Amino acid sequence: MSQSKFVKSRRRVLHAGMGVAGASLIPGLGGIGAVHAQDKPAMGTWPAGSQGPTVAVAAMVPLTGTYAVQGADELKGWELAVEHINTNHPLMKALAPKINNGVLGKKVVLKSADSAAKPNQALQSAQTFINQDKVVLMTGSTSSAVAVAMNKFAQREHILYMPGISGSNDTTGKDCVRYSFRQGFYGEMAANAIGPVLVKQFGKGRKAAFMTPDYTYGHTTTKSVMDYLTKEGGWTVVTNQVSPLGTQDFSQYLTNIANSGAEFLINVNWGRDAVLSSQQAKQFGLLPKMTLVLPYQIPFMAKEAGVDITAGVLAATDFWWTLEDKYPLAKQFVEAFQKKYGYRPEWGAENAYVSFAHWARMVTEAGTFYPPDVIKQWEKGETIPSLLGNVHYRPQDHQAVRPVILVRGKAKKDMKNDEDFWEVIDIVPGDKVIQPPGEFGCKLGDYT
Repeated sequence: MSQSKFVKSRRRVLHAGMGVAGASLIPGLGGIGAVHAQDKPAMGTWPAGSQGPTVAVAAMVPLTGTYAVQGADELKGWELAVEHINTNHPLMKALAPKINNGVLGKKVVLKSADSAAKPNQALQSAQTFINQDKVVLMTGSTSSAVAVAMNKFAQREHILYMPGISGSNDTTGKDCVRYSFRQGFYGEMAANAIGPVLVKQFGKGRKAAFMTPDYTYGHTTTKSVMDYLTKEGGWTVVTNQVSPLGTQDFSQYLTNIANSGAEFLINVNWGRDAVLSSQQAKQFGLLPKMTLVLPYQIPFMAKEAGVDITAGVLAATDFWWTLEDKYPLAKQFVEAFQKKYGYRPEWGAENAYVSFAHWARMVTEAGTFYPPDVIKQWEKGETIPSLLGNVHYRPQDHQAVRPVILVRGKAKKDMKNDEDFWEVIDIVPGDKVIQPPGEFGCKLGDYT
């Protein structure tokens, strides 16, 4: 071997050795990924966010304002998930088998801030958590306006984002991004699940009035429900009353509905808006004269509005606690949640818990916190467990294909306990109600 060839050969060996050694200094990288760590560019909060003994995740969630009650329930779901990740709880091990008192040898720390369901406030809090805590995952929408804004922010910052509650078709439709994955159901899935029941139960050619909150969730959900009922049931939409988020007095909208000749009041409002508008509809005499429908069910609606309003009402939802009778993992969740918080979880908490569990699964399966590798693990579209049986995420739009639950409100005399508000009437498979990939204009964007 010539001297020059010997030097080049020795240099390659030294470089390779330095590469492996250098990779071993970067915590949070396991397996083959560690060998190639030197080849991966820093991005977002990687690798800084995963170099210490802990990793931080951030929830920007409404704790004040019209969605505060639902936001608080979500936050409890994330808190419980983090506790279970860090303590190897049997339920979390069933969902993410490779956790081991944390994720890739690191305890998970949850940071949270009040978003008040306002996009700018959520973004400001997220930026603070990035700067101060180097968070590796963001979550926290209850308003889809926040989810859409956070989608764009996550893509720009190259930090993973999982929306909490987000009912807009756009979140994994035209506003989808590579760095965001949605576990929960949304307007189109709700419409395609509840629509056939409405047409079968009440017949064709009926007249409906809609109440719609004036933002992306409201408009896309109303359109999906309208499209189904008009095309498949020959229903007529006699009026669509659009109101700002946080409306207190719905009298002008209810007056228009009262004069519309509607037989059905399809209330797409959410949170406190849904409670107030439904209560005021009853005060106006619209209910029970008109049949109330909640196409995208509101956690705590029956408790807050009253069972005299929700009795007999049809709604589509993500989860209801009595599903513990059918799904063993749901039973574990309900029991653990009730023990910790003193009430049975609503679907916001369920959605939050499962979202974090799926993130922990993908990171531990990928063996790294490096965002593109975690994303590619997710995009394999493998069948994985949830609280409601097996699900999968579509690589084309990062939407979970999961069941939609149909419920009917119980009368007070039929309630078995003080939280027995709804009867599950159907569990609709996700692949039966989800639109084809790309139908809502999803273009995911780049990994880097």
